[in-house]
Amino acid sequence: MRRPALAVALNDYLTSRSYLAGFSPSQVDQKAFKLLHRPPDPRHVHALRWYRHIAALQQDLVPDGSMKGKRVQPPWSPPAGTDVPQLRLYNSLTRTKKTLSKNYIKIRNRSTTSDKKRHEAVATDEDHSVARGQRKGTKSRGTAVDRQVYDASHMGHARSYISFDILRRTLRDYFKYDVLYCMNITDIDDKIIKRARQNYLLDQYKEKKPQAAQILQDVLSAREPFQAHLVSTTDPDKKQMLERLDAAVTAALQPLQAAMEGEAAAEVVQPLSQVLLENSKDLLSDWLDKQFGSQVTENSIFSILPKYWEGEYHKDMEALNVLPPDVLTRVSEYVPEIVEFVEKVVSNGYGYESNGSVYFDTSKFDTSPQHSYAKLVPEAVGDQKALQEGEGDLSISADRLSEKKSPNDFALWKASKPGEPSWDSPWGKGRPGWHIECSAMAGSILGESMDIHGGGFDLRFPHHDNELAQSEAFFENDYWVRYFLHTGHLTIAGCKMSKSLKNFITIKDALAKNTARQLRLAFLMHSWKDTLDYSSNTMESAVQYEKFMSEFFLNVKDILRAPTDITGRFEKWEAAEMELNNSFYDRKAAVHEALCDNIDTRTVMDEMRVLIGHSNSYIASRKSAKMKPNRMLVESIAVYLTNMMKASQHQRTHTHTKQSSDLTSSGPIEESVYIGFPVRGQSDNIDLESTVMPYLTVLSEFREGVRNIAREQKVMQLLQLCDVVRDDTLPELGVRLEDHEGLPTVVKLVDKETLLKEREEKKQMEEEKKRKKEEAARKKQEQEMAKLAKMKVAPSQMFLTETDKYSKFDETGFPTHDMEGKELSKGQAKKLRKLYEAQEKLHNEFLQMNLNGN
Repeated sequence: MRRPALAVALNDYLTSRSYLAGFSPSQVDQKAFKLLHRPPDPRHVHALRWYRHIAALQQDLVPDGSMKGKRVQPPWSPPAGTDVPQLRLYNSLTRTKKTLSKNYIKIRNRSTTSDKKRHEAVATDEDHSVARGQRKGTKSRGTAVDRQVYDASHMGHARSYISFDILRRTLRDYFKYDVLYCMNITDIDDKIIKRARQNYLLDQYKEKKPQAAQILQDVLSAREPFQAHLVSTTDPDKKQMLERLDAAVTAALQPLQAAMEGEAAAEVVQPLSQVLLENSKDLLSDWLDKQFGSQVTENSIFSILPKYWEGEYHKDMEALNVLPPDVLTRVSEYVPEIVEFVEKVVSNGYGYESNGSVYFDTSKFDTSPQHSYAKLVPEAVGDQKALQEGEGDLSISADRLSEKKSPNDFALWKASKPGEPSWDSPWGKGRPGWHIECSAMAGSILGESMDIHGGGFDLRFPHHDNELAQSEAFFENDYWVRYFLHTGHLTIAGCKMSKSLKNFITIKDALAKNTARQLRLAFLMHSWKDTLDYSSNTMESAVQYEKFMSEFFLNVKDILRAPTDITGRFEKWEAAEMELNNSFYDRKAAVHEALCDNIDTRTVMDEMRVLIGHSNSYIASRKSAKMKPNRMLVESIAVYLTNMMKASQHQRTHTHTKQSSDLTSSGPIEESVYIGFPVRGQSDNIDLESTVMPYLTVLSEFREGVRNIAREQKVMQLLQLCDVVRDDTLPELGVRLEDHEGLPTVVKLVDKETLLKEREEKKQMEEEKKRKKEEAARKKQEQEMAKLAKMKVAPSQMFLTETDKYSKFDETGFPTHDMEGKELSKGQAKKLRKLYEAQEKLHNEFLQMNLNGN
């Protein structure tokens, strides 16, 4: 294929696909890159953007005259630090792993759910900031996260929420950094403004209780611009979503129109009109906004929506066991600080006022000797689509775009238009730009520099690059962020998440299918910076891992419950114990190495699985030899694994309190338990296991005594009653009894639903076993009947019925000629003679059976 044709084909292919979704080019990317030889024509926007992206990943800049020679990632230097663990993190500023070489850290993180693009593309748009905090109990100075609240959090967001919670816990609890976590709430934003305005106008419309005729007329009016937009939409997923909405409106329109044309009674028409109103609320609210949106000016109206979704966000985080922040800042509460921040950027020469708005001068900043614009994604500079999406839905009008000196400039402060909230400023009534809020709030808490800034991969450009630029313009430095950590994407069964594809999964939806612990285990089994596929297979792997660990913990607890005196706890170590202990220390070393290597939780989980497997083999071999496993050794292993998975019961950290040294990063164990997963009662404050286990032990020992007497006295009814207690009664209470020949009964507290599921599976297995047994008996009987029927046939009769094969037979019924009258060959006759003799032997057995009366 010639190069121009290849560029056209590549551009068409990339039009509807994400092609900036990885940290390294694939083999296909590299092959296509080599075939092109040089950048595609600028008309092929997607192909050109892809080409620049791949070129940058290969550290091979695109020879494009329109790009400055400075379009490279500038030199990076680590901060001065003292001796710390050799933790290396993948730094997006260098696209390599760099050692975290400081005694204390500051981390910042931002999260959002309001960007439509990121909703549909399933970008993990969380942007975390963690603040300065020294290792080993030294005072910490701050951490921040930003959350844009206008809709329900979904699994794309959870990708970042959980991943950064794991990173935060690992830094704090494993590597012993003190961390003060600050979270920013974005409650002023173009999409929040538009959605809040639409909700308000729709609520007002409903409060007027319009009649059916009015609703019908308004929906038909609103449908005209909606259908025009539908026709002009080219994105296949968005088009499919709009078509589904249009179909729902059509389905509600037709019954109402028919009823009104037939002059149906009001009690028939009015309910149909309410169905139409409900099905048409999206297009109707947009229609109302276009007409009356400019009249909505009261700031309080715009605070209702974010306040509600902020509450829902906190509920989701609590349900996911994500640690809450220590400090929470809201944009609406920081407007004075934001105004001061913008003033300083302008006074430093990097911003300019235009028609009441203030813009960041990217050219002035980039030409400054000490600064460099777009450190993260230099190859994306000039991407107008990304830049306009960063400016917001209400800020990409022709008049707004013409206010800028350069298309690459971005808004620091936006002059408020009619229908938007506003605050006083030196430039008139206005509101903050999207990027500035993060810098101002983080700067207020964290100061001129932070060590780690996190977020979703899609936020690198323009959001994080713009944050870097304006913050370094404010502080007049080039080190506002030392390390940028970006989480990978999340896909749903291999596809991007989209409402139009009907695979849009909220956090609440996910928690209805799996527990927070299982979701976290799934995330731990994948690298935080790589794409994670949320699917039934992924979650089944997490469920099985949880079960695998839980069974190990339960077995160790049973071993430790065996009575012994204080000296009996210390038993002689033999070859088996030495072998297991060597494996234990090898696995711990491998876990530490994995955590130091970019917090590689996937390898950590694999190493812990191996350790549990070795421990299970050791325990099983000891029990098969009727020997007790070494208590201290298996206890040490179980405590280590528990601590590696544990999250603090007191979820909020405090700068003045040193955290417990045995609590580590991951967080699937939600509270401070000694070994294993916690077993809770109706109140979370009740330690159910320690409360009920003494009584269960007494019950188990009593039952074992009854079983022994019943076996000796051969009282089968008592044995059956003991089985009913084990198989039917106790599982309903979340108790599993395991009987082992020659060994004491094992008592385990297990989740009730798990036990009932096990019981149902066991029942199904028994029924399947019974069915197979009955099927085998039936087949055996059929075979015996067939054999008996065959035995009844005398050898002289066995060939006579096969006239389609043979035409002549001798006096014994043995065939001599084939159906064509030809005499059988010696070989054919020999084969038939063997069959004849075998049947003769079989028939004689039948005659002998009859003779014996069988």
